Amino acid sequence: MKQFKSNFFFIESDQGVIELASLLLGKKKVAVDLEADSMFHFREKVCLIQIGADSAVYIIDPLVTSDLSALKPVFANPEIQKVFHGADYDVRSLFRDFGITISNLFDTEIASRFLGFRETGLDSVIQKRFGIDLDKRFQKKDWSQRPLSDEMVEYAAFDVVFLIQLAEEFQQKLASLGRLSWVMEECNNLSMVRPQDNGDEPFFKRFKGAGRLDRRSLAILEGLLKFRFEMAEKRDRPLFKVLGNESLMRIAITRPDNTDKLFESRLLSIKQLHMYGDDLIRIVKEAMTLPDEMLPRYPRSRPEPSVPGLPQRIRKLKIWRDEVAANISIDPPLLMKNAVISTIAVKMPRSSDDLCCIPEMKAWQIKTIGADLIKFLNTID
Repeated sequence: MKQFKSNFFFIESDQGVIELASLLLGKKKVAVDLEADSMFHFREKVCLIQIGADSAVYIIDPLVTSDLSALKPVFANPEIQKVFHGADYDVRSLFRDFGITISNLFDTEIASRFLGFRETGLDSVIQKRFGIDLDKRFQKKDWSQRPLSDEMVEYAAFDVVFLIQLAEEFQQKLASLGRLSWVMEECNNLSMVRPQDNGDEPFFKRFKGAGRLDRRSLAILEGLLKFRFEMAEKRDRPLFKVLGNESLMRIAITRPDNTDKLFESRLLSIKQLHMYGDDLIRIVKEAMTLPDEMLPRYPRSRPEPSVPGLPQRIRKLKIWRDEVAANISIDPPLLMKNAVISTIAVKMPRSSDDLCCIPEMKAWQIKTIGADLIKFLNTID
């Protein structure tokens, strides 16, 4: 464990991780943040783990240390609260790269939303609370590069310096508003998110807007997406740095059959045209020759049976939700998402027990607004 500044420590050995884990097991709260390389590589990975405890910050280099298993009991211990800010990506990444699961998570970003903050980014929250502007020079750096400069290490460390104090203050405010249990339920749900495994499903199922394409264009898009994936993997580049989504969608729709048309479309840079132009045209032509029976279909969920007056119910429920949210100074979608409103409008629950049968409803929502919601539902058709 190498001391970087008076209270910053850099860990580059398995023994250092073991010593840190032993130290952290005696703490009640630890702050956690990660730095990754998703902007620079095909398969993203965690490149730094920053952990704050008391007045010290410990920075682990997982690209050097070979075994982080000693940290698993720390993250899994329900007696130790793990404080993050915007934890979704971090929770998924820790599980993906190290098999780490988290118990007793508190997310200050979620807390800030339930406290009515308009801007909930860490830099905005820290500036509002402490009047300190966090250095964001290295926000888009490639954290997989070594050696790291002292300035980059210091930048990473400061992302956890204020988190525990922020969490304690937010928890007090939430408790005074009666909202702490709301946030804790949201945080508990967040602690269980996992990386998405798409298996062998078509690439177009994960592509926004693909459902609007006809079957021929869908075949072109699938070929383009497979090609991009192969090129990104081969070149170790993120997908978006190989070919952009908008360009692929436009090619699938316009179906250029030669590189001149591709050039005239201005969908690609000159460099991309030289590198990939011939392959893209080949993919378009191959899809155009596919027999109709071999063309892919976009999977559609079975439509809900027609419910008389459904749009009117949804509109009334949204108005009711917005009024309730305004009365307690909370963002309406945070109180109840539109998708949940649509489900309620279809099922029309008549009791709290009925609400409990709607999986999208959270326990805190049922407890807080459930009775009033049922009362309102009984006034509409």
